[in-house]
Amino acid sequence: MAESFGADPARYDRTRPRYPDELIVRIAGDGGRTVLDVGTGTGIVARQLRAAGCRVLGLDVDARMAAYAREGGLDVEVAPFEEWDAAGRRFHIVVAGQTWHWIDPVAGPAKAAEVLRPGGRLAVFWNVSQPAPDVAEALAAAYRDALPGAPLNPWSRTALDGYSAIVDKTADGIRGAGAFGEPEEWRYGWECTYTRDEWLDQLPTGGGMAVLTPAQRTALIDATAAAVDGLGGQLRMGYTALAVTAALRRRG
Repeated sequence: MAESFGADPARYDRTRPRYPDELIVRIAGDGGRTVLDVGTGTGIVARQLRAAGCRVLGLDVDARMAAYAREGGLDVEVAPFEEWDAAGRRFHIVVAGQTWHWIDPVAGPAKAAEVLRPGGRLAVFWNVSQPAPDVAEALAAAYRDALPGAPLNPWSRTALDGYSAIVDKTADGIRGAGAFGEPEEWRYGWECTYTRDEWLDQLPTGGGMAVLTPAQRTALIDATAAAVDGLGGQLRMGYTALAVTAALRRRG
C-alpha cells in the first residue's frame, strides 16, 4: 500500500489537500527555521513551509516521489527516516504530514530527538476528512454498491474516531522517547469544494485503492461518480487538520 503512492506522483501532488495556513504558520513561527520534512512525498508540506520562510530538507523512502519533489526545486534525500544518516545536521523542526503512521512508533521519536536542535519541535499531522451527513451517506452507499461485503467502509464512521488510535499511539511513542515535553494536540477545521471530476481525480491516490482489483477500482470510481452527480455534481468536504506535537527538552 505504501509503495502505491509513488505510482503517479503528478496526480498525487495535484489532488491531495494542502494544510491550513494557521497550522503552517504556527509550526513555522517567524520563519528562518530549518525543517526536516519526513515522508515529504511530492513536497506538499515542504513547499508550504518554504513559502512561510523556512529552509526545508525533504526525506522520503520513495525515489519516484523524491524525484518529483526535486523537479519543484526542493532538496530531498531518499532513505527510511529511522535509518537515515543526518551526517551531523540538526534542525529546528521535524515535521511529517500524512506519513507518521508509516514510521516506527518507537524509533521515530527517538530519531527525531537525535536530529533536533535543543528546544526544537516535532510536529506530525494529518488531514482528516469530515463530510456532512448527506455527503458521508452518499459516499458510503457508493462504496457498499461497488464493494458489497467489503469489511471496511471508510465513510461509514467518523474519520476522527478512526484517528484516535493513531493519535494515542503517536503521543505514547513521543513520551516513550523520554526526550520531549508532554505532547500537545492541535486541531484546525477547514473546508474544500470539489467538482465531480476533481473528486474522482483524487480517488485513486488513496492507499486503500492499492489493495483493490482493477475491476473493483473501476466499480468504485463509477459508483462514486454517480453519487457525486446525485449531490448536484460537486461536494463540500470538511477537514480537520490534526497535529500531535512536542518540544524537545533542553539538555543541561
